[in-house]
Amino acid sequence: MDGEWWRKKWVAWAAAAAIFVVLMLVTPAIPQDEDYHDFADQRDLFLGIPNTLNVLSNIPFLFVGLAGLILCHYKDYFRLCSQGELWSWTLFYAGVTTVGVGSSYYHLYPNDATLVWDRLPMTIAFTSIVAIFIIERVDDRAGTKSLAPLVIAGALSIL
Repeated sequence: MDGEWWRKKWVAWAAAAAIFVVLMLVTPAIPQDEDYHDFADQRDLFLGIPNTLNVLSNIPFLFVGLAGLILCHYKDYFRLCSQGELWSWTLFYAGVTTVGVGSSYYHLYPNDATLVWDRLPMTIAFTSIVAIFIIERVDDRAGTKSLAPLVIAGALSIL
């Protein structure tokens, strides 16, 4: 019975992956309205930085992310229960850290090409937190195994 359950589980995962790939290939990209990049506050307030407050408001993400990364690996500060949980939180805080850089870059030069660097780090953080929820609330092993597919699917949805 146990072997049958695992086979059904892998068939379900394979079907879900196949459906995702097919949908990504046949669904057209959703165009971004150019007005999206037209911010309400476009002032150059400091050192000639365009959209100054939009750019600078992302810097705290850098510090929060770095603090989280350090604490994830400092003397079991968060008392994480497994390697999968450690990897997931590490990837989450890496995503938060890169939001500080990527979102600042986007707000400095707002256009479709730089928007990727705004959304990609957020997506990495979001998909990592979903894996963390699975690890902490459903099953450690299932959540750990879901981390890579979730992050890859999220990244592909942005690219």
